[in-house]
Parts: sequence; C-alpha cells; structure tokens
Amino acid sequence: MKKFLITLCILYCGLGNAQPSKATPKRSFYQLRVYHYTKAAQEQILDDFAANALLPALHRQKLGPVGVFKSHGNDTASDKTLTILIPLQDLNKLILSEQALQKDTAFIRAAQAYSMADYTNPPYARIETILLQAFSTSPQLQLPKLDGARRTRIYELRSYESATEKIFANKLHMFNEGDETGLFQRLHFNAAFYGAVVAGSKMPNLMYLTCHENKLARENNWKRFVDSPEWKKLSTMPEYQHNVSHIDIQFLYPTEYSDY
Repeated sequence: MKKFLITLCILYCGLGNAQPSKATPKRSFYQLRVYHYTKAAQEQILDDFAANALLPALHRQKLGPVGVFKSHGNDTASDKTLTILIPLQDLNKLILSEQALQKDTAFIRAAQAYSMADYTNPPYARIETILLQAFSTSPQLQLPKLDGARRTRIYELRSYESATEKIFANKLHMFNEGDETGLFQRLHFNAAFYGAVVAGSKMPNLMYLTCHENKLARENNWKRFVDSPEWKKLSTMPEYQHNVSHIDIQFLYPTEYSDY
C-alpha cells in the first residue's frame, strides 16, 4: 500500500509541479475514510476515536478543516457509516500524516479503546478509503455557509461513475469547462468539494459534496437546478451525452465535533 501511495504521489505531484501558472491555486487532494459498522457500541468507540484522538492529532499537524459525517439512514441501516473527509496539500502529506500519528503520544493515548480492541470485538466491520484530486474549477475545500441545526442538515455526497476513462474525462470537462460547477455555485448549493477519484473501488468516478440546511432546502435547490435554462442547455449538448453510467447518493449530516 505504501509503495502504491508513493507512486501516486510521484505521478500527481509531478503533474502539479509542471503547471506553469503561479496564479492558479494548487489543487487539493482529499482522503475520504469511511468506517462501516453495525453496533451502537462500535459507534461509541468510533465517535470517541474521531473526536478525542484523530481530529486533535490532525489539527496538530495543521490539517483541516476535517469533516466527520454520519448517514441519515444509520438508525435503520444494517450497514452504518461514519465518514471522515481530510483535505491534503499533496499525496506526500498523506504518508507523512500516517507517520506522524504513529509518533504522536497524545494520539496513541487517546486512541487506546480503538487501537487496542480485541479481535472478538472490533470497533468497525471494515474501513473504505477513497483518494480524490480537486477539480480545477474548485481547487480548495469550501466551508458551507449554514446556520441550522447539524442533525437536520443534508450533506449530499454523490458519486458519478462513467463507462470508460475517456467518457469519464468528458464528464470532468462538463463540470469544469462546461461550467456545471459554476451553476452549482450560482444556485448556492454550498459545495464543500468536487473531486476526481484517483484511488477507489468504483473507478472511473468523481465525487462531490453539496450542503443544504435541511431536506426542504435540498429539494428546492435541486428543483431550481433542473429547471434552470443553463442546465437544460448543458444537459442536452450532444458532446455531453451518456457520460454517466451510474450514480450513488448518500445523505449525511455533520457530527457535533466535525469542523463544519
């Protein structure tokens, strides 16, 4: 895994350094860490680990803001999730961060219940990790401008898969040069990030997170989007047809200890 991350770092950091324009903001990377669990006791350990061990340690590394989200369907779902979104300046920072955690005595002490769990009682079922690179039109994490209660917010995490890499590049073009991200911004979708997945289980795909005050606000925002003349024009352009083969949607909300 470490060799793979180093290879990714060389590839993407090298591409980033080849860009001549200093005025263009550097495109961030994001790590999405998804903990899958089934029991309330596991959730308690994960909450304690994230709130009292991981986030303080990442803040000591000057990483953040860090988002921690739970699914609105967790109460009834058999597969429950806790999703952590960590922004990174580059992929090398991911390796350095893991190394720093191993030497952080405060983190090690605070993470005891999580890290020392017995094999008969693990704190999660599985961990899923996704690495993304930010879009050129939205190169940095943006904090949502919301005031409502966190538990009723709708943070909508979408994944768009494409049939091939070439078709996926066309969907990226639609978001960036086609100004789909600009339309989301003009309609105040409060997008925290847009990213192309560089390592994950459903490639080729992109993901983005829009943030809404509540369910009604989310429904109204999407209605304005699909009814807008800009979207009607963009979505019917011949060059952008059939560039998404599958869509996954998750409705999340931020925990009380999440940075946003």
